[in-house]
Amino acid sequence: MGQRNAYARQVVLVVEDDPLLRMMAVDLVEDAGFDAVEACGADEAMEILDSRQDIDVLFTDVDMPGSMNGVGLANWARRANTPLGIVVTSGHHNPSEEVLPERSVFFPKPYDFTKVVDTLRLMTV
Repeated sequence: MGQRNAYARQVVLVVEDDPLLRMMAVDLVEDAGFDAVEACGADEAMEILDSRQDIDVLFTDVDMPGSMNGVGLANWARRANTPLGIVVTSGHHNPSEEVLPERSVFFPKPYDFTKVVDTLRLMTV
């Protein structure tokens, strides 16, 4: 991994197929002082993670169309980028710790914005 500008803001990749929910998550991330990158599904997120070295946290919904769901994406990302922080969310599923990758956090929707922001900040220290 290359040298990082000490003054650069931390970058969170927000993966959500619902445009309104994605916009709300991006607003949460940016209001907390992070830079946000958006993806509407796992395939787009994988392309972004493969092409960018500056993503610090993956923030993904479980339910989405494409080649895999958010849990699959989280596990793929953990294998590809060990230090990456991972936040998984869902309004319909509560994945067990056994299916989530190590050092990831799950938040049910609607999530507590303060708890999510605190978690993002801890992941990017």
